[in-house]
Amino acid sequence: MHDSSSIVEILGPSRFVNREISWVHFAERVVELAEDESVPLLERIKFLAIFSGGLDEFFQVRVAGLKDRLAASVRSKTPDGMSTREQLKAVRAQLVPLLERVERLYNQTIIPELKGHGIEILSWSELDDVDKAFLIEVFEKRIFPVLTPLAVDPAHPFPYISNLSLNLVVQVSDPISRESRIARVKVPPILPRFVALSDNSRFVTLESIIAAHLYRLFPEMEIGEQVAFRVTRNADLTLEEEEADDLLELVEMELRRRRFGRAVRIEISKGASAEIKEVMLDELRLHPDDIYEVDFPLDLSGLWAVYDLDMPEIAAPHFSPVTPVELAESVISRKVEIFEVLRDHDVLLHHPYESFSTTVEEFIEAAANDPEVLAIKQTLYRTSGDSRIMANLIRAAEAGKQVAVLVELKARFDEQANISWAKRLEEAGVHVVYGLMGLKTHIKAALVIRAEADGSRLYCHLGTGNYNSKTARSYEDIGLLSADVEIGRDLLEVFNLLTGFSRPGHYAKMILAPAFLRARVIELIQEQARLGAMGRITIKVNNLTDPAIIDALYAASGAGVAIDIIARGICCLRPQVGGLSDNITVKSIVGRYLEHSRIFCFGGGDAQNPARIWVGSADLMERNLDRRIEAIFPITAERDKSRILDILRLDMADDTNSWLMDSSGRYLRVTPRRHLSVQRQLEEMATESAKIDAALTI
Repeated sequence: MHDSSSIVEILGPSRFVNREISWVHFAERVVELAEDESVPLLERIKFLAIFSGGLDEFFQVRVAGLKDRLAASVRSKTPDGMSTREQLKAVRAQLVPLLERVERLYNQTIIPELKGHGIEILSWSELDDVDKAFLIEVFEKRIFPVLTPLAVDPAHPFPYISNLSLNLVVQVSDPISRESRIARVKVPPILPRFVALSDNSRFVTLESIIAAHLYRLFPEMEIGEQVAFRVTRNADLTLEEEEADDLLELVEMELRRRRFGRAVRIEISKGASAEIKEVMLDELRLHPDDIYEVDFPLDLSGLWAVYDLDMPEIAAPHFSPVTPVELAESVISRKVEIFEVLRDHDVLLHHPYESFSTTVEEFIEAAANDPEVLAIKQTLYRTSGDSRIMANLIRAAEAGKQVAVLVELKARFDEQANISWAKRLEEAGVHVVYGLMGLKTHIKAALVIRAEADGSRLYCHLGTGNYNSKTARSYEDIGLLSADVEIGRDLLEVFNLLTGFSRPGHYAKMILAPAFLRARVIELIQEQARLGAMGRITIKVNNLTDPAIIDALYAASGAGVAIDIIARGICCLRPQVGGLSDNITVKSIVGRYLEHSRIFCFGGGDAQNPARIWVGSADLMERNLDRRIEAIFPITAERDKSRILDILRLDMADDTNSWLMDSSGRYLRVTPRRHLSVQRQLEEMATESAKIDAALTI
């Protein structure tokens, strides 16, 4: 047993990994998958698009936050001991070489390999006369009418550049007066980013077509330098909820303000002159370190259009989610109703291997259609635009059932969609509430109250993922359908807390944040620490940043507890540090599906220390534990516990899409020996179970 308190004092802040740098390491893992030649080409393109979108959000929120701190002269340091300025410098130092890797990958690998499969992304200069004639007609009919050139001169100040918009900056000269001006042309986001040629297998970027026709926008002028650029702005909402009379109105107002957030980054095509860069930095009030020059199309999230091409020969093998055996009769044959199944036993769900449509959506639809159902209560954090769940909640309200929906208006980058849903639900007679002041509601829960012979019975769904049918096909999540009396009563109390006026109570089975979760997790860690080498902890989360929980894990490691952390994204804990975390491993799994479930397993070593398992919505981050309504819930049925333990064992055995963190905070990809992919294995297991069930029912 080690005295971990002394090593904590010796190491001080260096015992933590910086949060922002840890995110950049995650971005590196995504790029590494895009570089992996064993991954199907369209999947590699998908990872580039994911990287680009994730980097945009990182700058809009995290880098923007650092810049706000710098502007406010905030002197406090992060738990790892870095100042704000040091973090900004460190982020740039890591991102510049990463963007160079992306540049090489795109130009030297992705483009040639696409060409080898008959797909080309071309520049204007690479086109022959026939192709140019085709695109000239496209330009005149579809592109030119929606373009608006904006000159910059004393009568026309530098135009406002909207967040993440794609633009061209152009030098224009009068051939007679020799007077020179700079102009900006916005690339219309309403048009396709990649314009198809007549054969539909070759594409030209929209900005390249516009650049070739600038003479149409500036007739009789000489066109000089022309460069594509993009501006990223602070997009984090700052809400003074205490002063708000109407939260919906406040969020709508802040969304309008978001368009005018402070600039935090300029992306510009490589080769721009010093003059152009200087003008942009001056006008946007940015530092030279805020400009990123790249030699690939700006905003690679446009590659989603390429990923969507129907080319099975370069796509990942198709997988169809299955219906769990327990629900097959109620969903497929309709011989048994879903509520009858749940009265008998819980049903554990694992998406995307098991269908979201035939489980969660079916549960809500059954509740909407069942005349014995009296009420439905549900939280909504993120959902899809064509939500079957929302349609059924509206139908239930119109049928006279009591329907209450907590819509989280502050779900970042989904605020506008959630405002729209809130209004549609209210118009249909649904009771819509927006949660507790100052807290985001992140819990994923639905509660159905049904009249039965012995009184009202409560049925529920709890999960780790959003009620979003689109992401349910690509996010790995766990859910539970249950008629457990204690969980139902707990959830009823939670909804009363969210919709009414009360303080968090004590719950029989669920553990809630912000009131109890951090303290209870630390208690559970300490219980294992008291068992010493017999202790066992496995935690699977998206992110682990909370210093108090990390220090508790360090103490447990010092007591001899074997600890496995599976953290897909950010992890501020340093494993394998002598005397501090010798018994802790940190693993990241990044693959075809986004590992999104949160699992907390304490014990499991033997019969003397059996596994106690909780699953839920919460990551172990300060924001989740202090500023969000979160919940984790226990898995109690032995077969369900066994199944989750099997999932965790497969996670730890994966050597195909796994990285291990070393004591410095860097990640090294696991060298395949068994070539075991947890995601592929779970696909195969789900498919096999469906075949067996089908054979048994014939």
